[in-house]
Amino acid sequence: MFIKKYLLLLFLLAVVGHGQAEANLPPFFQVSYTLYSNDMKIGLMERKFSMISDNSYLFHSESKTTGFISIFRDDHIVEQSKWSYSDQGFIPQTYKYQHTGGKKDRFVDITFNWDKNRITNKVNDSTWHMDTQAGILDKLLYQLTIMSDLKSGKVPENYTIADGGKIKNYYFEHIADEVIETPIGKFKAMKIERRKENSDRKTWFWCAYELDFLPVKVVITEKKGRLTTAVIEEFNKQPTQSN
Repeated sequence: MFIKKYLLLLFLLAVVGHGQAEANLPPFFQVSYTLYSNDMKIGLMERKFSMISDNSYLFHSESKTTGFISIFRDDHIVEQSKWSYSDQGFIPQTYKYQHTGGKKDRFVDITFNWDKNRITNKVNDSTWHMDTQAGILDKLLYQLTIMSDLKSGKVPENYTIADGGKIKNYYFEHIADEVIETPIGKFKAMKIERRKENSDRKTWFWCAYELDFLPVKVVITEKKGRLTTAVIEEFNKQPTQSN
């Protein structure tokens, strides 16, 4: 009898612990952003966070050129991260990236094999492998991880990312709290700066307190001082299960 009660207690603690961990996940959502190059509107980006099965989640992003610029370029970028969640945090499973309509099509497929501690990278027709690391994320999943960390009261210092066939460190700093005006209203937001190692490029996220720290504005420094900006246009909370 004692052993049965002990095993039941362990089970209940595991369930409660996992539930508390999942409580830090952002609510499921669908969001759209308008994209600008300096002050010129160049495209639209849509993102969706959803559950696809028990403890299996999908973060999907799709961008395309619109308006005047689409006469000259027909860029279409689809990016998605499939992952699970545990007490240790986010566990990436697969990452896919497709960029068509530009100067050269690019297809990226990354698989995280945690049983063999191996990451398989496939870019177009080239394939190679890397070792996994505890806490490693993909280039899309870390953007949900920021929301989760901020929701739990933690400002991230750095993340380890599988990026471009290499393992890189992204560094973060809380710059200030600012009020950002957007097409869907004003939001008090935490301004976070991201820097990559061995790179002068910077990215700033304005993560809105009211929207569980969803970025309502993102600014990326590009070559020759050009800025690429994403500004939120529409936001909707989504049901638990993805269609």
